[in-house]
Amino acid sequence: MEYITTTDLRTKSSQLVSDLKKGKRISLVHRSQVVGEITPTFPIKEKVIFDAKKFKEAMRALRPKRLIPKKDRERIYRAHLMKKYGKGLS
Repeated sequence: MEYITTTDLRTKSSQLVSDLKKGKRISLVHRSQVVGEITPTFPIKEKVIFDAKKFKEAMRALRPKRLIPKKDRERIYRAHLMKKYGKGLS
């Protein structure tokens, strides 16, 4: 699509958007006269190659630290079980 009329804007909007995403410039025609040009405003991105090392570093940075040490977690859990079920728990 190199041009689009003002009446086609309503019916071919999805095609217009897909052409703009591809980076094409489209002329706007009104009553057989070119009145303007529609150009994409975003830069066209090239394909990005996945980098496993950077991804692993990012995931390591996002991983939250444990807030309670393991021995304290066990003590808190046991206290919760005692409160909920009583001394009958082995």
